[in-house]
Amino acid sequence: MPRRREDAANGGQSLREALEVLRATFGFDGFRPGQRDIIETVLAGRDALAIMPTGGGKSLCYQLPAVLRGGLSVVVSPLLALMRDQVLALRALGIAAGSLNSANAPEQNRAVQAQLRAGTLRLLFISPERLMGGGALAQLRALQPGLLAIDEAHCVSQWGHDFRPEYLALGEAREALGGVQTLALTATADAATRADILAKLFAGPPQVFASGFDRPNLRLAMTPKDGAAKQVLAFVNARRGESGIIYCGTRRRAEEIAAKCVQEGHYALPYHAGLDSHVRAEAQDRFTQGDGVVVAATVAFGMGVDKPDVRFVAHADMPKSVEAYYQEIGRAGRDGLPADTLTLYGFDDIRRRRQQIEESDAPDTQKRTERQRLSALIALCEAPRCRRQVLLAYFGESAEPCGNCDLCEDGAELLDATTDARKALSAIARTGERFGATHIVNILRGAQSENIRRFGHERLPTFGVGANMESGEWLGLLRQLYAAGHIELDIARYGRFTITESGRELLYGRSSFERRRDTMRRASRAGAGERSGAAGETRAAAGSAGAARARGGRTAESRATLAAALSAEQRELFERLKRLRLELARAQQVPAYVVFPDRTLLELARQRPRTRAEMARIHGVGEAKLARYAEPFLAELAEGES
Repeated sequence: MPRRREDAANGGQSLREALEVLRATFGFDGFRPGQRDIIETVLAGRDALAIMPTGGGKSLCYQLPAVLRGGLSVVVSPLLALMRDQVLALRALGIAAGSLNSANAPEQNRAVQAQLRAGTLRLLFISPERLMGGGALAQLRALQPGLLAIDEAHCVSQWGHDFRPEYLALGEAREALGGVQTLALTATADAATRADILAKLFAGPPQVFASGFDRPNLRLAMTPKDGAAKQVLAFVNARRGESGIIYCGTRRRAEEIAAKCVQEGHYALPYHAGLDSHVRAEAQDRFTQGDGVVVAATVAFGMGVDKPDVRFVAHADMPKSVEAYYQEIGRAGRDGLPADTLTLYGFDDIRRRRQQIEESDAPDTQKRTERQRLSALIALCEAPRCRRQVLLAYFGESAEPCGNCDLCEDGAELLDATTDARKALSAIARTGERFGATHIVNILRGAQSENIRRFGHERLPTFGVGANMESGEWLGLLRQLYAAGHIELDIARYGRFTITESGRELLYGRSSFERRRDTMRRASRAGAGERSGAAGETRAAAGSAGAARARGGRTAESRATLAAALSAEQRELFERLKRLRLELARAQQVPAYVVFPDRTLLELARQRPRTRAEMARIHGVGEAKLARYAEPFLAELAEGES
């Protein structure tokens, strides 16, 4: 009988026991949103798909059950660096964890094999390639693992933003391991990706958890390009001494921006696939193990990043999709503390992405999906309202204005576009809500096409009513209607538009619509010395910022530098604790956060515990870390105290 069936028959472990392990081993007083239900499901022996925001604590959902249940849990992870860092962090907590991979020294792999044979290993991290080759499956089946955890599960889907063919074999691996209990985890999965994960990883319907995509600690900002390198440098200079990532669209851009950051006095490194593997590994090690390191990188600097105290993420070029954007900004603020993001975008980015889609070897259905994803990303860039609302709407969630994005704080320049919006909605409605952007724009502009003639749409009352506007203007209006929630885009079904309830209110004259001025065109003209003469037709929407904050948005004070709320004495102590942490981390050859994350150091500086018992109550201080680090940290805390 598989181990999970035995656990289910015995009723599994109690929540009380889980909370005891959470405090004693991990040093946490309670679960983050969503963790509790997932962990209870795993402890009860049921399969699950968990969709949690980046930084939401996915790892704990398999780590805690592994400690509590005993036996072996197998974790499939896509990158060697990610496995290494997780193993180091778990061992620092006193948990028997190891990985089998080609980057290990031979004696390291032999030691892990010995632990497997002895039955003392609790968590084995392994890549999908290693799992499916070299006899690993047969060996693990004999050991009867109790759980197969699949991290970054969106990689299994051809619709996902980071599809990896080797993930397709994991459904077979699950069966080869005797139908082992399976927990799949991801931070990004739209409807099409979720369906693929369910079909390819599970024999029957698992319990699905979607704990929400919001990352309220991240400030969201997007702006048109107007000298991208200059804009990025200004952003980084305002955050001097903090760790951050700058995503770049090309290797050359990554090299150039890293060099400019160095010239400005930052500790900055480039990272891209064109560098030698040892150079990339050294850059990643310096970033994860140090403080105040900036990496200018292509998307090659991806899922292997597991540093909780990244304080900012900037995109010097527009990301690939909304999912990629969400995944990449999600590498900031994983410790739950405030972090900033900035994304730059321009016409060249859009043109380059469209060219990549059209020139790819993907089938037409995939290309169509990617086009719709690009349209959704552009809609997010051009959003006329709270950016977080638009982002969450893409993942099927709703929210109040956040007060923690550029549009909530500064507003956008808006034009009345009610009449044009009703024309577009009428065209969508009169064609049965069955067509996408190109067809709707052709109707509005009175353009003949094969589909127009095929469906007789030249006879519609809306045919040609928008001939006064260019195609690009109509496409921009459709994107903003989507961003405002008046229409929905069905990515998986030919990119058709459907009208929402609020869209029908607008269509039938019961509400109005203001579109955002074309910010990309305005930035371009301003750069050439041109100025708009439409001042009388515009207004600023900045007045919504105060109302948004009143509805729960964070204030500017709470977005300040992490230590800004500390007194001068506490801030000096915080910096001393960071230096001590770095010394200990270097001596142990582990990332600094493995010793303690920033949140723990901040609490230590504020509360200044004097005894081991007082230190044990600090967030992130479990029994193993207390035993290892109490003496040096308590000594540092006592130094200079009157």
